[in-house]
Amino acid sequence: MPGGRRGLVAPQNTFLENIIRRYNSLSDCSFLLANAQIVDFPIVYCSESFCKISGYNRAEVMQKSCRCAFMYGEHTDRQSTAKIDHSLENHNQMQVEILLYKKNRSPLWLLLHVAPIKNEKDVVVLFLLTFRDITALKQPLEDDASKGLSKFARLARSVTRSRSVLVQQFSMHLPTIKSENTKQSQIAHMISLNSEVLPQYRQEAPKTPPHILLHYCAFKAIWDWVILCLTFYTAIMVPYNVAFKNKTSEDVSLLVLDSIVDVIFFIDIVLNFHTTFVGPGGEVVSDPKIIRMNYLKSWFIIDLLSCLPYDVFNAFDHEEDARKTKGLLIVGTK
Repeated sequence: MPGGRRGLVAPQNTFLENIIRRYNSLSDCSFLLANAQIVDFPIVYCSESFCKISGYNRAEVMQKSCRCAFMYGEHTDRQSTAKIDHSLENHNQMQVEILLYKKNRSPLWLLLHVAPIKNEKDVVVLFLLTFRDITALKQPLEDDASKGLSKFARLARSVTRSRSVLVQQFSMHLPTIKSENTKQSQIAHMISLNSEVLPQYRQEAPKTPPHILLHYCAFKAIWDWVILCLTFYTAIMVPYNVAFKNKTSEDVSLLVLDSIVDVIFFIDIVLNFHTTFVGPGGEVVSDPKIIRMNYLKSWFIIDLLSCLPYDVFNAFDHEEDARKTKGLLIVGTK
């Protein structure tokens, strides 16, 4: 039985999976994870969206400091970088608008949010750095159209441009205003300074879809013991009955008992289509399609053969043989 070959698995740390799942629905947000226990806070995970907006690939970003000094440039505000350093050193949450530079040295305005991640012992072990691209709301630095303008003129032009961008975005998404409101609330939820919305870096049981059983839950463990006992019963009784043919259709009690055992084996097949298993990488696989395909390719045929009512077939075969023997005896006496 498949349940017998699956060992118990300790609760997993699903922090990274939860973060990735949340940010998949936010196209204009990216994030970095940094180790808070090591000097200079090296980056330990980089999202794909961050690679896209920065121009750096993941190998170039990993193990660099989460201060992102490699993206600093001529116009990067030193006060903003000082706020980032202070937040990292003191394990505080912080949000700031900062000008960084892509790999091709083009400017990039980002709304940066730094959040410390604590484990179950209330110790900061990671930093979650969230980036949102706000370049469209900022005036390009030293563009040709702004040269020679006064500070007041530049400010007025920046406000006008920001307003036009917002109006354009609103008009483009007006038919789906309900979904956009939901998205904006998700962004506000993720960039909020409230520490309660941040998941903790701790061990927790993986969440499973509805109608999916964890293979190490108490019910499945008890069920597997029942199946094991019935397997031993079947392994002994079926060969015995086939060899000696001492069971007939008149032995109703034994036929009922064997039929109940076969029904339980059939229920076990149904449960195996809805039970998680441990994947090659040690992760708990809870996707219903993957579970069913894995079971069909492995133990399904064997389990199906084991639940067939062989004793019932054998009983009726024995009755038929008895009738034939009786008929031959009658013919012989004549």
